[in-house]
Amino acid sequence: MSSTVTGKVHILPDSVSCRIAAGEVVERPASVVKELIDNSLDAGSTLITVEVEEGGRRVIRVMDNGAGMTRMDAQLACQRFATSKLRSEEDLLTLLTMGFRGEALPSIASVSRFFLKTVSPESPLGTQTQSMGGVAWEVCDYTGPLGTQVEVRDLFFNTPGRLKFLKTVPTEFSKICYVVQQAAAVHPGIHFRLRHQNHTVLEYPAVSSLQDRLLQIYGPDFLERFLPVTYNAGSFQLTGFTVSPHHARTSRAPQEIFVNGRPIKNTTISHAVHEAYGSFLPRGKHPQYIVFIHLDPQSIDINVHPTKREVRFSHPEFVHMGVLRGIKALFFSQPSPDIISHEHKETPAPVTPHLPRTTPGSMNVAPASFQHGSEFPRTGTNRPYPLSLFVQEPPSVYGSREQPCEVHSLGQIHHTYLLGQIDQDLFIVDQHTAHERVRFERLLRSWKKKEILQQSLLIPEPVELLPHQGELLEEWLPFLAQAGLDVERFGTTSYVVRAIPAMLGNISVGSLILELLDELSEWQSTDALDNTIKPILATMACQSAVQAGRPMTQAEITILLQDWAQESFPMTCPHGRRVAIKHSLEELHTIFARPLK
Repeated sequence: MSSTVTGKVHILPDSVSCRIAAGEVVERPASVVKELIDNSLDAGSTLITVEVEEGGRRVIRVMDNGAGMTRMDAQLACQRFATSKLRSEEDLLTLLTMGFRGEALPSIASVSRFFLKTVSPESPLGTQTQSMGGVAWEVCDYTGPLGTQVEVRDLFFNTPGRLKFLKTVPTEFSKICYVVQQAAAVHPGIHFRLRHQNHTVLEYPAVSSLQDRLLQIYGPDFLERFLPVTYNAGSFQLTGFTVSPHHARTSRAPQEIFVNGRPIKNTTISHAVHEAYGSFLPRGKHPQYIVFIHLDPQSIDINVHPTKREVRFSHPEFVHMGVLRGIKALFFSQPSPDIISHEHKETPAPVTPHLPRTTPGSMNVAPASFQHGSEFPRTGTNRPYPLSLFVQEPPSVYGSREQPCEVHSLGQIHHTYLLGQIDQDLFIVDQHTAHERVRFERLLRSWKKKEILQQSLLIPEPVELLPHQGELLEEWLPFLAQAGLDVERFGTTSYVVRAIPAMLGNISVGSLILELLDELSEWQSTDALDNTIKPILATMACQSAVQAGRPMTQAEITILLQDWAQESFPMTCPHGRRVAIKHSLEELHTIFARPLK
């Protein structure tokens, strides 16, 4: 009598393996939109329309006027690893299409109610195929215009674990806006349209040049701030636009990289851009850029991840050098007056973000005289920082230290670090992080007590945003209001700031809003109010704090050290950076071998 032993290893059912694959390809509604747009581009479409409901949770519909598919192709396209983009392993080395893996459609179908309608020029009678969760496919005839329409309903209806990790409707829709903008940026000859809840949000008609398309996306301000970049070296071609150092912002957006028509994230390229700016970039500012790189397809590996967001270069140093030289050539061959004034004048102009250099080991000690009407040097935002930067907040926001500290200002090192004696201890303090932490603690206490004092702007300041930024801002407006920031819509993508917390003083409001959006885009939800307010207040504190590289008078140093001591000497800023180094009197006696008293 023989017995059969059942093994532990078995082959997963197709339905399970498709859902696993979907976990890599379909992260959120924006992932679906990206994959479907890629297919429409590969089909040679000249008009691509994206319609969504409830931020893509309920409905995603992508329609194009491309080549369409025959009935056989339509059925095969919904099976795993079925693709028209390649035939052999060698084809992976010369890929120029956006899609190629054959995973997108079956992965999307496995986690949704999926409908595909297509008509090809080869047959007047089209094909409609549909499924629920990627099983029980139904096929029938369809009559409609040439092209393909894919409709995805109830995304993640059969994977509730994935569904609960989606963010709010405005956040998810803002990410869809961003996907459409990226596709439109690299394909100016194609008409893109995005509709949400039956309202047109984006409309980018086909244009003849890249500059015209970027003007559609980013607006007239783009032409005023950005400089064209062109550089060729063998098989390496770099085109695009980058911002003048004078117009660099605290916000990083936009920082877009396209390689052979694909939007990617790559540290090699972003590092090269930052290195090209070098000392031209003001402290605390970031370059904005939109660069398009074309390389020999055989020198790129795009089969790194199913999302195709990452690529590998066979010669990364070649790419790095090309980007570095291309952007540096722009600055050195035709230096603008702004750059010359920053780098070649012995005495900086009042608006320059750079300061006189000091030799290693030198210390700048501010004069003892102090006038209450004095101002800080102007910042890169061309706004003066008056003494009100250190305005004393109402007593209710202070801690309850029983005895005030005895503070002696000893000077400033490299216009960045403060040297001071507080009681008997010696401190080296980072002026920016210390002021940032003081501002944060007082804003937070004021918010908890509902005592944030607002300062109405004499002239409300307008802020122009991209559509996806506007959608995100709408979601956070109630929380910004609780933090003392009064913002309201003033058009399709325009907003006006009418009031700010009085504690912030004279701050660049536009930069503050953009920096807030950068920070808030990383947060998961708006559920936990206390945790939501903290990053808002932290960004507000950081934006309004005195920056590194700014000279301070003795009186201003003393005020800041007193305020920091009043907050019980916090040793990190809200973002985790170090504030100070402390040496007690006992440590100094030990270092210099003096007897302890």
